[in-house]
Amino acid sequence: MNPRLKRFWSAQLALTPAWLIVIFAYIGTILWTVQISFTSSKVFPVSNYVGFAQYSRLFASDRWMISVNNLFIFGGLFIVGCLVIGFLLAVFLDQRIRAESMFRTIFLYPYALSFIVTGLVWQWTLNPTLGIQQTVRNWGFESFTFDWLTRGDRAIYVVALAGIWQSSGLVMAILLAGLRGVDGELWKAAKVDGIPTWRVYLHVVIPILAPMFVTATVLLATAVVKVYDLVVALTNGGPGISTEVPAKFVIEYLFQRQNLGLATAASTVMMITVLCVLAPWLYWQYFRQPRSAR
Repeated sequence: MNPRLKRFWSAQLALTPAWLIVIFAYIGTILWTVQISFTSSKVFPVSNYVGFAQYSRLFASDRWMISVNNLFIFGGLFIVGCLVIGFLLAVFLDQRIRAESMFRTIFLYPYALSFIVTGLVWQWTLNPTLGIQQTVRNWGFESFTFDWLTRGDRAIYVVALAGIWQSSGLVMAILLAGLRGVDGELWKAAKVDGIPTWRVYLHVVIPILAPMFVTATVLLATAVVKVYDLVVALTNGGPGISTEVPAKFVIEYLFQRQNLGLATAASTVMMITVLCVLAPWLYWQYFRQPRSAR
C-alpha cells in the first residue's frame, strides 16, 4: 500500500471515535431536536406530528416576539459597543505606553468572569437602594435618579451595558494583535505626507483590520444569540418580561412549563439564526476564491 495512503487511513481510523461522537452525540441530537419541534410533545417526546403548528404558536406568542425584539436591541448595542470600545482600547495600548501589560490585563480581566458574576456585580451596582443612585444621594444629591434596572423600557439597555463591559476586552485583544501587524512604514509615509492620524486609522488601518473585525463580530454575534445567564443574573427577564430573551424562553418552556414541542421549535429557530450568522464568515474564511487566483 502507498505509504501516504496508509498514513491517511491510519489517521482516519484514529479519528473514528471522534467522528462517532460528532455524528451521534452532536448532529444526531440536533436532528432529534428539530424532529420533536414538529410534534405535540409536552413533558415527554411523542410521535404525534402536527406540522408547523408549534412554529405558528411560537410566532403568535407575545413573549417570544418580545424576546426577539430584545435580542435585536441587545445584539445591536452589544456588538457595536464592543467593537467601538475594543478598538479604542486597542489603539490606546498600541501607543507603546508604560505599564502596557498591566492595562492589558485590567481591560481583559472582565472577560475572564462568567456572565453570572457580571450580572450579579451590575445588579448590585445599579440597585436603586444599594448602588450608584443611593451612593450619590448619600453625598447630598437627593434628587439624583438612576433606576434603569427597575424600568421596563430601559432595563434591556442595562443588560447591554453589562455585556459590553465584559466583552470589550476580547475585541481589544483581537484588534491589538492586528494593530501590531500593521507595517510601521505606513505610519512613516503618512507623517511625511502630513496625513492626520484619524484619517490613517479610518482609511488605512481599519481596512487592514477587516478580517479581525469580522472574527470579533462573529464571536460577539454567537454570544448574543445564546445570551441567557447574564439576563437571569441581572434581571431574571424583568421587570415583567421586558428583558426576556430567546434562550430564557427556551429554558423556561423546557423545564418549567414542560412544553417540549414549543421549546424545541424556539431552539430550532435559534440554531437557524446561528447558522445564518456563521455561514457568511465560513464562506469568507474557507470558500471565497482569493482575488489573486481569479
